[in-house]
Amino acid sequence: MEIIGNIIISAGVVFILFGVIGIFKFKDFYLRMLVTTKIDTVGALTILIGVVVKHGFSFFSLKILLLLCLMVILNPLASHFLAGSAYLSGHKIDEPPVSGDRRRSGFEEDKV
Repeated sequence: MEIIGNIIISAGVVFILFGVIGIFKFKDFYLRMLVTTKIDTVGALTILIGVVVKHGFSFFSLKILLLLCLMVILNPLASHFLAGSAYLSGHKIDEPPVSGDRRRSGFEEDKV
């Protein structure tokens, strides 16, 4: 079980590394909020599940599972409130550029 736990923890670290690359790729505040929410939720949950698998079923695992449940509920909720407050305070959503290189702004090309 320890090897399986280490593999799951490594997968969580890989999720977080890909997310950090995504943070640097996107220039818009709201797109960065989306990426950081995914990093926080998916990466941390995967690492914590790996810790539970690695240590087996014990009182420690029950505490980690409680933490997992709280993270699943509170992480997206907190990010939603942060993005909502930024929008209400006047932070504008970046529009995709009309011409030029679309890759710089983080927006996908329109499909016709």
